[in-house]
Amino acid sequence: MKLSQFKFKLPEEQVALEPPHRVFKNEDGTEEKVYRRDECRLMVVHRKSQTVDMFEKDADGKETENYLTFRNIIDYFDEGDTFVFNDTKVFPARLYGTKEKTDAQIEVFLLRELNEELRLWDVLVEPARKIRIGNKLFFNEQGPMVAEVIDNTTSRGRTLRFLYDCPHDEFKRELYALGSAPLPRYIVDKRPATADDMENFQTIYAKHEGAVTAPASGLHFSRELMKRLEIRGVNFSFITVHCGLGCFDPIEVEDLTKHKMSSEQMIVSQEACDIANKAKEDGHHVCAVGISTLRATETAAGADGLLKEFSGWTNKFIFPPYDFGLADSMITNFYHPESTMVMATAAFGGYDLVMKAYDMAVENGYKFGCYGDAMLIVDD
Repeated sequence: MKLSQFKFKLPEEQVALEPPHRVFKNEDGTEEKVYRRDECRLMVVHRKSQTVDMFEKDADGKETENYLTFRNIIDYFDEGDTFVFNDTKVFPARLYGTKEKTDAQIEVFLLRELNEELRLWDVLVEPARKIRIGNKLFFNEQGPMVAEVIDNTTSRGRTLRFLYDCPHDEFKRELYALGSAPLPRYIVDKRPATADDMENFQTIYAKHEGAVTAPASGLHFSRELMKRLEIRGVNFSFITVHCGLGCFDPIEVEDLTKHKMSSEQMIVSQEACDIANKAKEDGHHVCAVGISTLRATETAAGADGLLKEFSGWTNKFIFPPYDFGLADSMITNFYHPESTMVMATAAFGGYDLVMKAYDMAVENGYKFGCYGDAMLIVDD
């Protein structure tokens, strides 16, 4: 397929800058926001019947004027079905420092730690043209956190050595205390990250640290919804995919077969395999929660469609046409035009049906992006 086939007009006001929330006025006139993970809108795409649900139905099965919310997802699954979640944990990867001598403000985006003992980190810097090997960056006027640039890796990539003499756990605490939630650029260009974002941009089941962006489709799950699913008899299988920034990289080729995805580290345990495979073998639904999960399960699935234990890296790029193995349903958000996430969604639900659903989402004011609304694709 071609890149231009995934181009559509997305109104700027439909890009979500915050999660679903309600605003309450206090007696003193101040306002307070209460965030509700599971109150985003939900669109349900049926890939066999080629239909799309947007509204709740009454007792007679007729559509009401009430939009489906994410809480309604429980109505599409039964006992024995299994959700596959990505339990990666986001860390506060965006820091702001000053360059020695010039005091120029520099954004440093932490990607991954390269060496604990030497305090080496792979990072991105902005503006990159101002940062050269040998430069020092200061991150706290009252504290000792200083980093030296020791290598150039890409046009924006650098290797930093943090000059901080203390136990590693203390160093990580101090470093993370200086950082903020690694919200996508399309959000932080509109507003600064807040303390609330470090909680909101994290799934409630996050466990293994290593992600520099959230597995966004999992953000909709509240503790209450998870408990309701558990009571219904739905099983949970947890894998780990440390989400990187590759999903935000612009595709610069028209022929999608020539695009190369950045690699992400992933771990699929035998326990996760056993839970997901039993559901599939027993004829129950297996639902991949998010594109990162979908890419990982397709990486680790065998020719029989069953999940295999895996520890390594994946750079799998999914776009139509594609034959899927493990999952027969998936949850995803609505994403920007020409993004790899839209392409993977179209591969799973069918290009024509998914693009029709996207047209409906734009027309009906659905919110797009990591904090946006959700789509469920089911196999009926």
